[in-house]
Amino acid sequence: MKHYEFTSGFRSLYDKAVAAYISGKRGALTYFTEDESAWLASNGINAQHMYDYAEDHCNYQDPGFEQALAIELVRRDYFLNQQNKTPSLVILKESELPAKTEALKGITWLPRLLPKARAKLRGELAPELMFCCGGDRSFFKKHNIMPAEFLSVLWRLNSNDDLIADWVKSRS
Repeated sequence: MKHYEFTSGFRSLYDKAVAAYISGKRGALTYFTEDESAWLASNGINAQHMYDYAEDHCNYQDPGFEQALAIELVRRDYFLNQQNKTPSLVILKESELPAKTEALKGITWLPRLLPKARAKLRGELAPELMFCCGGDRSFFKKHNIMPAEFLSVLWRLNSNDDLIADWVKSRS
């Protein structure tokens, strides 16, 4: 694996996914060759992540390449250094998430975002879930937080939801 070339490889596959989506191609598993999918997997990423970025890029012009790259750099770091390149076998399903209206320390959406972000870090999101979906982006914009920055803080503070909530309040 050529670590130095990760960002250019990611850019190439991001652009390929966007072009496929624009051309009308649907379904994450149809976007990449076997070698490309293996490269993604070796970096803790899957085709569904790229499909979600392409879909939202085309439909909402958000989160965009820069945010996607920043998110996946944190995920990649976690995968390579915390998980020792070993994918998790656990999958977080949407039905396991708190309601969108739940709040922690008065911060709506945070109880839903916390398990999603942890699952993103560990590569455990079900295909129907996206970290940095429209609801997440609304939360991040409201609280002046970059999505990748949230992942980093979550990783550092681990399971201390109260400290994470305090950090979110300090950014709002």
